[in-house]
Amino acid sequence: MKIRTLVWKEIRQRPAPSLAALLAVALGVSALVCVQSIADSSAQQVARQMSELGANILVLPKSANLQDYYAADLHGETLPEEYVTSIILAQAVGVEEMAPKLCLQTTIQETPVTLTGILPRSEFFKKSSWQSVDLMFQEMEAGALGSQHENCTGRTCQLTDESMKDLKSYSKTRVVHDLAPYDALIGADVAQKLQLTEESEFQLLGDTFRVAAVLPASGTIDDQRVFAHLHTVQDLSEQGPVVNVIEVMGCCEDVTAGLVSELENLLPEARVITISQLVEAQVGMNHLMSRLSYLLFAILMLVGGASIASVMFANVSERRRELGTLMALGATPRYLQRLVLMKAAMIGIGGGLTGMIAGGVLAIVVGPSIVDVPLSISIPAIGWGLIISFLIAMIFSYLPARKAAHLDPSVCFQDV
Repeated sequence: MKIRTLVWKEIRQRPAPSLAALLAVALGVSALVCVQSIADSSAQQVARQMSELGANILVLPKSANLQDYYAADLHGETLPEEYVTSIILAQAVGVEEMAPKLCLQTTIQETPVTLTGILPRSEFFKKSSWQSVDLMFQEMEAGALGSQHENCTGRTCQLTDESMKDLKSYSKTRVVHDLAPYDALIGADVAQKLQLTEESEFQLLGDTFRVAAVLPASGTIDDQRVFAHLHTVQDLSEQGPVVNVIEVMGCCEDVTAGLVSELENLLPEARVITISQLVEAQVGMNHLMSRLSYLLFAILMLVGGASIASVMFANVSERRRELGTLMALGATPRYLQRLVLMKAAMIGIGGGLTGMIAGGVLAIVVGPSIVDVPLSISIPAIGWGLIISFLIAMIFSYLPARKAAHLDPSVCFQDV
């Protein structure tokens, strides 16, 4: 009879101990795969933010706790909208665009949505106080909101007239050229859930809005938002002229340090941070998650290894009669050692595969609620999980296998 057949019969006859050891190993592998998948996807999101957002600066309330750029307006704290006027009047060097936003939670057709008020670019040129700083002489389609930065090759070249006027480009440019008071931009997820298309109408906060554009999927929390005119959102929510965040878009990275310093002096009651500072915090969090996942994996794998060793020792003790019979029939010590090691290998590989599947499913289900992005499974984590689960099973079953190989058949039969 083949060793594999003997092992399968042994596992089928006494499944409980083997299953307990298998689950202990699976728990460690699933934790590694799940946490590493979340950390890797978050790192990819950070890299994408850096490439898309450039020299962006966020002006926030002092008490705001910010963990993610795309959720910068979800903290519930407010700033006076007049801070926007102050920034424009300061004519800081390199300020290309600004995006003040006000966010609140509401429902559409009993479906929860995040309503975000945004200020169209054209609104910056309507107030006489802003025109007093010579903005009235600039071309609205191409004029910046601050003084020109000489020899700039940054964001100025990225935002074209066409991209600013195309409503669907908002998820990339963060700028809307013009938006009617009761027009709305609909995130991809909201449009799919509510079956909304361009030009369709819907009720929101007691008023009728028209879908001006359905935004392409961005893989961020923006897919779950409805964007409308800032002043309309302020009026309907009765919150007054306030915003949750003011996003200041610098023309390039070279002006960032100077802009932060100038804005801090201009708005001492606000908190000013750059996208690079936010990204550094996210990178640090990703590294911490990664290290914790390996620590948790190591602890759980040691527990799994101890469980495998306990199962194997118990199995050898309980099966001494059968092992003695095999030796009496000609089985060599090496054969018995292989018998124990193969059972341990099956438990280790089975636990690794189970943990791989469980961790992947858990990451896909739970992960998006943690990092707000679609997740991809970490292939290196799967590979390390399978390899180490096999090695742990072999290492911790070596002593039980050695004990089985040194059994004396005569002593085994005396126990009957």
